[in-house]
Amino acid sequence: MGRRGRSVGFLVAALIAAAAAAAIADGYGASVSRGYGELRGVVVATTTLAPRRAIDPAAAEEDLELRRVPARFVPPDALADPAAAIGLVPAAAIPAGSYLLASQLRPPRTDGGGFGLGPRRHPVEIAVSGAGALLAAGTRPAGSRVDVVVTAEPTGAGPGRTYVAAAAVPLLGLAPGGETATGEGTSVATLGLTRGQALRLIAAESFARKLTLLARD
Repeated sequence: MGRRGRSVGFLVAALIAAAAAAAIADGYGASVSRGYGELRGVVVATTTLAPRRAIDPAAAEEDLELRRVPARFVPPDALADPAAAIGLVPAAAIPAGSYLLASQLRPPRTDGGGFGLGPRRHPVEIAVSGAGALLAAGTRPAGSRVDVVVTAEPTGAGPGRTYVAAAAVPLLGLAPGGETATGEGTSVATLGLTRGQALRLIAAESFARKLTLLARD
């Protein structure tokens, strides 16, 4: 066999090996999905995040990573998008390899102890469900911080995906809204959002089953 023939043979063998490896990987992924449930995206810290240091866009790109893991292992308040952490501050050090949770993040403090919208946030009205729980606490919710939780429509026989779409955002106002197709009452929440957060939540209003506000501790 000549040199050219051997080269062609090596190329064919490499292609066969690559196809076999891909098939094995696909089979493994399907096996994991069957054993542990569907895979979901979750944000993981690739380096240790220092406390009280705001996560800027560069840190979100370099220090955070989106991984797909079985849904049963994903904490309820795990972030599903690294951009959702931009502008927030870890309350304590977050070790490398840890899931990034909404409960671990806080808005940066201002000199007055409250918060301002800041140069990158704008008031945006979003239709939400279940806001009556905020009023039941007996305090005025406007001026507090909330997490916006999205529950998507199910794609199969299982329940819809639930995830934190925007963490620790300012709640500027809350007013009665209309009703959903199922008769559930809604409210109109005015939130201080970054452009990225606003685009995600506006899109979620179209495809999600509901958006819910959770008060921060």
